Amino acid sequence: MKAINAIRMGGTEILPLVEGGKGVAVTNGMTAGHWAASGGAGTFSAVNADSYDKDGKVIPQIYHGKTRRDRHEELIAYGIEGGVAQAQRAWDISGGKGRIHVNILWEMGGAERIITGILERTKGIVNGITCGAGMPYRLAEIAAKFNVHYYPIVSSSRAFSALWKRAYSKVSDLLGGVVYEDPWLAGGHNGLSNSEDPNKPESPFPRLVALRKVMREFGLGETPIIMAGGVWALEEWQDYIGNPEIGPIAFQFGTRPLLTKESPIPQSWKDRLLTLKPGDVFLNRFSPTGFYSSAVNNKFIQELRERNEHQVAYSPEPVGEHVVQYGVGARKRSVYLTAPDYARVKDWEDAGFTEALRTPDSTLIFVDRAKAEEIHEDQVNCMGCLSQCRFSNWSQEPPEYDNGKKADPRSFCIQKSLQNIAHAAPDDEDAMDNNLMFAGHNAHRFATDPFYSNGFIPTVKELVERILTGK
Repeated sequence: MKAINAIRMGGTEILPLVEGGKGVAVTNGMTAGHWAASGGAGTFSAVNADSYDKDGKVIPQIYHGKTRRDRHEELIAYGIEGGVAQAQRAWDISGGKGRIHVNILWEMGGAERIITGILERTKGIVNGITCGAGMPYRLAEIAAKFNVHYYPIVSSSRAFSALWKRAYSKVSDLLGGVVYEDPWLAGGHNGLSNSEDPNKPESPFPRLVALRKVMREFGLGETPIIMAGGVWALEEWQDYIGNPEIGPIAFQFGTRPLLTKESPIPQSWKDRLLTLKPGDVFLNRFSPTGFYSSAVNNKFIQELRERNEHQVAYSPEPVGEHVVQYGVGARKRSVYLTAPDYARVKDWEDAGFTEALRTPDSTLIFVDRAKAEEIHEDQVNCMGCLSQCRFSNWSQEPPEYDNGKKADPRSFCIQKSLQNIAHAAPDDEDAMDNNLMFAGHNAHRFATDPFYSNGFIPTVKELVERILTGK
């Protein structure tokens, strides 16, 4: 195993080990502070981060506004307070060692306002902003305003080139590094383009070489690339370390820090991670963002699959083979199905899937009554946690504050699900089955890596020490 030497990143020398930022409330100031104290870059998530009352208890994010716009303002206020609380906690734990980064998603609701509000109150504490999920052109402008380094997340050299030419070249001195996130192996939301096949993963090596080539053309030969997605043991990446084709490189760990003593996720989540098998993490496109995402294939994902499979196309008028009349909704408004689809619908209804819900693509999905009521309630309770949401048709852009499309019942309320699983009781197995459980595709390795034998859960310090051995 090659020696893991310090790297210059963000204006200082640190270990080339970066904690991946995972929201909602999954990567917090506790884990970030301990990771930084171990010599790397600790990252807390500013995606609906937890804040605390005077007794140190998490403040539930409950919304009282009568409109989506009102609740959106509450969400932004929660986000700023939570981000400030996590930044301060990370700083206190780190003792000024390593680096403290904040992670945001560009497509989260109120992203610019939240990160601005956090940075205004954490000067000298937060050293860098990591940002992905979209094309964050204004990231450099925000970093310059507060004199912090920025770390865009990209999945191709083409994406970085577009960002550089449009915006980042104006603030080149604060570009601390470029995160290359493998779109096939990373957990959470993935940056697969329309030209890439989700079922045909590509090696990251040529993609990293292409990224470095573009960076060198822009005078960024010494700016680190941070490899993210699929990173487990550094001995598996020896050919990348010290490789002149790639240049300075650091490694981001998102999945492994989930299983530490400091990790805030419930014990039931940690226990579930120790049981995963290859293939249990499923690349899907159910997210209300419209992006691909990687999550554990639990009952929650299986119900979404079922919901999408119980789907038929309809026509508002009889045309072609769509000649069988069918009544939708309480008023039984007529649409027209093909005869084979009508037969399938009758079978679904006999099985209890009696409620037909329209989608933006002129299709109907069929769910049972309880699920239909849940979908409707979640759509009504939308708090604008995304800049654009296909599930509720929310958009944060005035004056209409909707995306101009019909709300899509094939998706789900991501804010509700992530809050539910992150704040579940320690022994709540039901929450693990019936909520979105993000994970990277290497999560199954917890079950076979001898480091975790007999259910061993390390501290962050012990995990970093283990990573430095190459294992």
